[in-house]
Amino acid sequence: MPRAKYRSSDVDLMARMMRAEAEGEGKMGMLLVGNVIVNRVKANCLDFKGLRTIPQVIFQVQGGNYSFEAVQKGNVFYQAARSSERRLAKQTLDYWRNFPAKHALWYFNPHAPCPPTWYDQPFAGQYKQHCYYEPVECPGAYSW
Repeated sequence: MPRAKYRSSDVDLMARMMRAEAEGEGKMGMLLVGNVIVNRVKANCLDFKGLRTIPQVIFQVQGGNYSFEAVQKGNVFYQAARSSERRLAKQTLDYWRNFPAKHALWYFNPHAPCPPTWYDQPFAGQYKQHCYYEPVECPGAYSW
């Protein structure tokens, strides 16, 4: 049973986002970004309450901006999904989870050392340039 329900179009969408957000961090970096996307679908708490699908997560708007910068800037995100990223997206949707994004709902590249909190949520770990943050209170993020 997959971690989240998905269609073929969701795999493409997620693959495009993983590449746009973390291509420079290699396969592991892209898998970690995919992990955060799936975690947001599963969490149903905090900023992600009511988001139940991959498109809802990827196109979520918060504070007048898309949650994922790549949707707004778009150069890589709006290119066709490649088979290598599709495989990574499917892997993350089906079963893959790993530190530091195992329970993370947020990540960003601060272009500096990772702050100890992000939106009052604790630092979970870092992979290359991205800092990952887990929720303090969100049973859905830890229940699967």
